Amino acid sequence: MAKALKVAVLLAGSGHLDGAEVREAVLTLLALDQHGAAFQCIAPNAEQHHVINHVTGQPVPGAVRNILEEASRIARVGQCLDLAKARVEDYDALLMPGGYGVAKNLCSFAFKGAEGEVRPDVAAFVRGFFNAKKPVGAICIAPALVALALSGRSAARLTLGGDPGCADAMRKLGHLHQDTPSAREIIVDESLNLVTTPAYMFDDARLSDVFVGIDRCVTEVLKRV
Repeated sequence: MAKALKVAVLLAGSGHLDGAEVREAVLTLLALDQHGAAFQCIAPNAEQHHVINHVTGQPVPGAVRNILEEASRIARVGQCLDLAKARVEDYDALLMPGGYGVAKNLCSFAFKGAEGEVRPDVAAFVRGFFNAKKPVGAICIAPALVALALSGRSAARLTLGGDPGCADAMRKLGHLHQDTPSAREIIVDESLNLVTTPAYMFDDARLSDVFVGIDRCVTEVLKRV
């Protein structure tokens, strides 16, 4: 029997306004499981940029939360690995669900756009997959993290949906942004083994359409291992 593929799933916390988009994260894990792939959730052991009240949408003054602890709410107790202990060579591919935490906790795209930086540990982990020519899937805002991590190294073809501001930021970073009409679409960069899908970059997307896009992304990533 062939050995099951093992995929690293990088999470940015829990909650779409300050962490990982929970629906996108769970649908990613579901798609991997349905395809028979094993997965390991991974997150940095560090404080979030801030904490958002998901009822009001406003920051909570003085509140502090840990990215790894919050991501473990999705992964289940003890099943989310500290990024400091994760090794690219242990995995066949990388998948990154979205959520504002990607653009706030893992990089600073939410605040600086094309001038943003990626956390050094996150940048090293993500680049490691590209250096090893292993497939990478980036969902929702996660392609922006990829764009920052690859800036000055490789030009990527990717999508962040149809947002003009995001598209302009990608061009400034030297990448080719391709608009997509819905959450069901994927864009494949053949040379980089990169697959992207917009998911909740379309705020009003149906959950079923988000799953179609994520499942297509996961299917394409696994096919490329």
